[in-house]
Amino acid sequence: MANQQLLDELSAKLKEVFANSPARDIEKNLRAMLAATFARLDLVTRQEFEIQSDVLARTREKLVQLEAKLAELEKKRET
Repeated sequence: MANQQLLDELSAKLKEVFANSPARDIEKNLRAMLAATFARLDLVTRQEFEIQSDVLARTREKLVQLEAKLAELEKKRET
C-alpha cells in the first residue's frame, strides 16, 4: 500500500514537472503543426468516409438493378 502511495505521489510530481516544462510547449506546437498539415491534406473523417461508402454501395445496387431491367427490356424488344 505504501508503495502505491509512493508511486502515485511520484506520478503526480512528474506530471506537474512536465506540465510546467518546455516539453509541454513542444507538445502543443507539435500538435498544432500536425493539425495544420492534416488540414492541408484535405482528409475526411471516418464518419464522412463511412457515409460515402454507404452511398456508393446503394448506388452500385441501384445500377445492378437498372442494368438487369435494361437487359430485360432489350430482350423483350428483340422478340
